[in-house]
Formats: sequence, structure tokens, C-alpha cells
Amino acid sequence: MSSSTNNLDVAVAGVGMHPWGKWGKNFVEYGVHASRAALADAGVAWQDVDLIVGGETVRNGYGGYVAGATFARALGWNGAKVATSYAACATGAQALDTARARILAGMSEVALVVGADTTPKGFLAPNAGERWDDPDWLRFRLLGMTNPAYFALYARRRMDLYGATQEDFARVKVKNAKHGLANPNARYRKEVGVEDVLTSAIVSDPLHLFDICATSDGAAAVLLTSVAYAERHGLGGGVKINAISTVTPTFPQTVIDMPLLSTDATNAVAAPERTFKESIGAAAYEEAGIDPADVSLAEVYDLSTALELDWIEDLQLCKRGEAEALLRAGDTTIGGRIPVNPSGGLACFGEAVPAQALAQVCEVTWQLRGQATGRQVEGARVGITANQGLFGHGSSVILSV
Repeated sequence: MSSSTNNLDVAVAGVGMHPWGKWGKNFVEYGVHASRAALADAGVAWQDVDLIVGGETVRNGYGGYVAGATFARALGWNGAKVATSYAACATGAQALDTARARILAGMSEVALVVGADTTPKGFLAPNAGERWDDPDWLRFRLLGMTNPAYFALYARRRMDLYGATQEDFARVKVKNAKHGLANPNARYRKEVGVEDVLTSAIVSDPLHLFDICATSDGAAAVLLTSVAYAERHGLGGGVKINAISTVTPTFPQTVIDMPLLSTDATNAVAAPERTFKESIGAAAYEEAGIDPADVSLAEVYDLSTALELDWIEDLQLCKRGEAEALLRAGDTTIGGRIPVNPSGGLACFGEAVPAQALAQVCEVTWQLRGQATGRQVEGARVGITANQGLFGHGSSVILSV
């Protein structure tokens, strides 16, 4: 790939995280910790930040709804402009895109993007109250469809179409657990074997407890600047964001999408060329002018082990139906052809919704700088992230050095 700057590039000046876990503290504390870590990583003073974008959390009261201002106040009012973004699991990417747009428009030079969450124990559930026009409420009320029930549908689909096995799903967990051993921000840092996964409790057939990510507390922050500002001040080690994809689906959707209860009919309009998840990565590649063959590593949203296999194909890192073969050959392990989730992924972190897409960017940044101690992908030059938020929110970020 070319190392030249495209006109949509912004620089990643600094990144920081609060370790994932179940700490029982206010989400603001986690966000402030991650923000200060990102500022220290960049060597930039808080007073120099002219924009702060917060990722909204919907389970932490009014302060979570206005997260941008909440974090600005906690860090100490400095007169910066403020914005708040929400896109479910894609919140972090949308917040990044807001900051990038302001920088590219010349309305900001130094932008801090923060996401943090404090989560309840157990499955994520809808907010209280009856909402008969809300699909996310209806799926619980009418069918009892928790998130793992959807994950199981996707897993069963993969088994039926491509011959995936429960042992394949278990191998994803084994790989990611090994990757996360050396990650100081990971919540779970323990090796597991295939038998450990297969003998853990069934949550939603064919998925076991160890196939499904937990819910966690945590935070991540990314400090963005214009490329010119970073070069002028020697920031970021040359890491740039080349693309941020926040695309929506194209009608009709022929693969069921959480929290919906059905797919779209194709009798009047033909199915689109790409599925929604395929279109997320494709838009990022097109915007960056980068080919999937150029990618050194990927951080994908492994809400379940089976979903990681889907993402590998959705991002065109192999042909459809070949992800299991890559996994079995060790190609998706650190040291393999295309390492996937060298951070350990959600298997080792759990899900902290507004922070997750930012945490992926933090990991790719450390990998591109050569700072991912104990889990480094040697020679990494290009990284891609991917996840998806409820109600049609795409999320993919491409970074390079």
C-alpha cells in the first residue's frame, strides 16, 4: 500500500484505557482514567484539547446521556467544544467520526474521544417500561430473545452453511484466551482448552458459556489531531486513521439482524450485492484506498466465538466459508498470516458498549507502533477494526503507519 496521506487522514496522537473488569465504580472514573492516559501517551496538555466527544452510556443516568459534557466537567472545564454520540456497540466509531469530521473541516485541531461504561451483572436488557413499538423491547417480551439467542442463530447458520463445528467455535476461544494473557487491560487472563469450552454450560445451543462474552466495566480514549499538527509537534509515531465506516444496511436484509424478529422479503426488490456486515468493511476499504490483502491484523467484535469467524469473511480476509480452515491452520493466531483479535478480543475483555470500538483502535495503534508487549504482530503496518451496533449501525476503522 502507499504510505502517502489521503485527504481524509487524521493522526492518532495518543491512546489510553482503563482496565476491563467488574469494579463497581462510576463510569466517569473509568473515562477520566483513560483520558488522562491518552493525554499522557501523547504528551498533550488537557488545556490544549479544543473538542471532547463522549460515547453515551444508557445505563448510568443522565450523566451518561450527556457523556461529552460529563467527561469535560470531570477533567476540568477548559472551554472546549463538546459533543456526545450514541450508536449502541458502534458508539465509539461514531464518536471518532464526529471528531474526525471537525478536524478535517478545520473546526478542531486536538480532539479527545472517550467511551466508558459500568454494566449490570448478566445479560444486557432493555430499559424499564412498556414500549410496544420498540423492537428491542419486543424481542424480550414476546420471545425472550436475549443477545445470546441471536448469537446462537448466527452460529447455527454457520454450521448449516459451512460445516462449522462446536470444536471450531471452541478453538476461537482458546486462541483469544492465549492472546489476552499478556494484555494488562484484559479482564480474563487465563488459558483455556477446547474441552474447557465444550464442558462449560450451554447458554443457547450450540453456544457454551465460554463461547459468549461477558459484560464489563471499562473505558478507552483516543486523542486525534490533524496530520499537520501531529507532524509539527512530533506526536503519535505516524499512526493515522485512514477510514471510518459507519454505514447502514441496504434493503432488503436477508440475514436476521438483532434485535429484529424477521428478515426482509425479496419478492419485490432483489437482495443487495453485499450483506450489511460485508458492506461495513467494504466501505472502509474504499474510503482508505486499501486492499484487504494489505491488512496486517484485525480487531473484530467477537460477541460470540462463531461471530469472529463471520467477521473474518465479512472483512474479505478470506473467502466465504474458509474461516474455519484459517483458524485450524493457525493463520488467525499471532505469528499467522492474518492475526485476529491479538488483544484477546471480547473473549478476554467482555463488553463495555461505548468503549469497545475505541478499545479496538487503541489496540491497533499499539500494534502499529510496535508497543503491544507480549502479543505483538511483527511488522504490522495496517490494521482494521469491525463491530456492529443495534438498529443498523456499522463500525469499521482502518489505521496505518
